[in-house]
Amino acid sequence: MRSTLGVWLRDVPRYVPRLWFPGGDYLAIRNRGERLEAGPGGRGYRCLWQWTSDLHAPQHLPALGRALMRRALADHPIGRAPAPATRAGSPEVSFLIGHRGLSRLPALLATLETIAGQQDAAVECWVVEQDTQPSLPGRLPAWVHYLHTPPPDPAMPYARSWAFNAAAAHARGRVLVLHDNDLLVPRDYAHHASAIAGAGYEVVNLKRFIFYLGEEHSRSLAASPHGLFAAAPVSIMQNAEGGGSIAITREAFDAIGGMDESFVGWGGEDNEFWERASTRRVWRHGFLPLVHLWHAAQAHKQNADNPTMQRYATLSALAPQERIERLRRVARGSSPGPAREAGGDA
Repeated sequence: MRSTLGVWLRDVPRYVPRLWFPGGDYLAIRNRGERLEAGPGGRGYRCLWQWTSDLHAPQHLPALGRALMRRALADHPIGRAPAPATRAGSPEVSFLIGHRGLSRLPALLATLETIAGQQDAAVECWVVEQDTQPSLPGRLPAWVHYLHTPPPDPAMPYARSWAFNAAAAHARGRVLVLHDNDLLVPRDYAHHASAIAGAGYEVVNLKRFIFYLGEEHSRSLAASPHGLFAAAPVSIMQNAEGGGSIAITREAFDAIGGMDESFVGWGGEDNEFWERASTRRVWRHGFLPLVHLWHAAQAHKQNADNPTMQRYATLSALAPQERIERLRRVARGSSPGPAREAGGDA
């Protein structure tokens, strides 16, 4: 009750002008005590703290979260299509997605439809199925490029870094988007990623808000493009840096050594990648909304004894440039399996 009262007294007066008044800057909504930095030309915001945070007020007053999602997606709508518009020549942007199992197939297919719905940019998509037996052939749209990379050991946990490196080896776009299989993107995502990269930025983080949907909401939305606003998001994340979806030029991806395949299992690989990517020229000021479809949480991902998080802690003790030099000496995305010691030992 105290938290809800505090939201009414202290947060609603901050939210209302930004959400419902003409010219209100909804992108500047944040939690109390947090600081934002406006981007070049006032475009987008960078969160001035290290780790992600969820907006507090919508958790106590869901109507605020639904209103924010409506406002953001009115400016940057999500479009879904069976295939991208036909364009001559090579794609500008390559979306790379790793996948395992059938439980997330509905989310993957919905995600692919939003990639196909991109406007003002030529796109392609590579889906890497990392599983002992292929289950996706015949289930993916015909325009999607498919790659099967069976793990060397059937018991090997999913290795996100290996999947991205394998896809990057085949991608043709000058801009690569390392993208999760459960994130719906607005139809101008690829256009902005390409344009900002064309302006000289090598790493582009477009995410301002990620709207996390509940289980039933996600299931209905995966099956149909309607009903996006049928319920309020269960949470709204800010400051998602290297995780979820990040764009990087092909040249910069190769220059920093790609993803570190010594991460086998869930967690840590995106933070380590972001530290190395931050040595390049980075666009850090997010202004786009993304929508995250529900799935069961990965067991032990955030636990202190998670080996991949321990791996991240070990590698973070090394300077990013030292890690880059080690990774550039290691083959990436090879079919026998991930290079488990790609990042070296501290």
